[in-house]
Amino acid sequence: MGSPFFMLLSVTQWTEPVNLSGFSLPPTTYYLPPVIARFCSCRNDCPKNCGDVELIIVFHSTSLELSLLIMDTGLALFWRCCSDWFTISVHLKQEKVEHMLQLGGVTHIYPNETRALDGVSLDIPKGMYGLLGPNGAGKSTLMRSIATLQTPTSGSISFDGIDVIAEPEAIRARLGYLPQDFGVYPRVTAYAMLDHMAVLKGIAGKGERKDTVETLLNQVNLWDVRKKAIAGFSGGMRQRFGIAQALIGNPDLIITDEPTAGLDPEERNRFLNLLAEVGENVVVILSTHIVEDVADLCPRMAVLAAGQVQLEGAPHELIASTAGTIWEKTIPRAELSQYSAQYQIISNRLMAGQSVIHIMSDDDPGEGFVSVAGGLEDVYFTTLAKTRGNTAAAA
Repeated sequence: MGSPFFMLLSVTQWTEPVNLSGFSLPPTTYYLPPVIARFCSCRNDCPKNCGDVELIIVFHSTSLELSLLIMDTGLALFWRCCSDWFTISVHLKQEKVEHMLQLGGVTHIYPNETRALDGVSLDIPKGMYGLLGPNGAGKSTLMRSIATLQTPTSGSISFDGIDVIAEPEAIRARLGYLPQDFGVYPRVTAYAMLDHMAVLKGIAGKGERKDTVETLLNQVNLWDVRKKAIAGFSGGMRQRFGIAQALIGNPDLIITDEPTAGLDPEERNRFLNLLAEVGENVVVILSTHIVEDVADLCPRMAVLAAGQVQLEGAPHELIASTAGTIWEKTIPRAELSQYSAQYQIISNRLMAGQSVIHIMSDDDPGEGFVSVAGGLEDVYFTTLAKTRGNTAAAA
């Protein structure tokens, strides 16, 4: 007899972890008779959007034992039957994503009445999280608020059950922060500076501190220049030193504010690869205006503009939502103002002396426009264009 059990898995192609609460594990694994099986995911099919997944099994036998094994968790459903035709419908609750960092209605108003943040609410899980926004969007204000460098006017921030606003010292012990600009003593060597910062972070033991500093310098590929003064570092080397100091103490939350600004492509790639390695088991917030940084690294992201979250989700899903709506045309530069008056141009770049423009439209605009596959840059620019339009309409 073959193994129809594996046939079932190949038919369903189910790979996400699920919980089968209420059922016990059988002592052995049984053959599954020939079946017809399917999954109905409530995320896509259920009008209630309850988050459950229904497994429907229909099979025929006179006496059988059924064991359903979910490979990712090793959990199983064990059923004994003695009739002719059976339909078993089992609801499988999806495993929920644990949100480590939660922001609720965070608002910050500066003394000059500038509203830098306006009701920002986000749920951020472990891993890399991208925060995209133009200069002046409120990204740095939000990063400083999370890092306890300033207290927001209103709202709540919690990390792993810690009230960040009420207990700033508790979160600082678990925080690594790489601000947009950070100062160092220029004549101090990388090793001595990192050792000093380890002392400030509470690593008092000389042996433990030595191990920490040497490990971090190797991790960020600065060991060979550990005796060199930081004043002689390139921009990329300074940023790598910055992430090294942010990693002191094995933080659970790492905040980076515009970390790749000014880096050449090689240094940028090296730095982003380092962040990706670090971000596998902790929360890393990548705050930037560079779309490629987020597209390459972050499973989830948000767009912040005018102090508000304008868009949030997984980059690939946001890109998919633009399918069939992005149109491109190459025009002479002199005609750009004419097209700007006629269409809402979401992006414009120069290529070989001409302007390549993208517009967003549900229908074919004609006029020589060609449908193209959208990217995260199109999602971002479309969001900013809508935000500017809404702001102008409200003024």
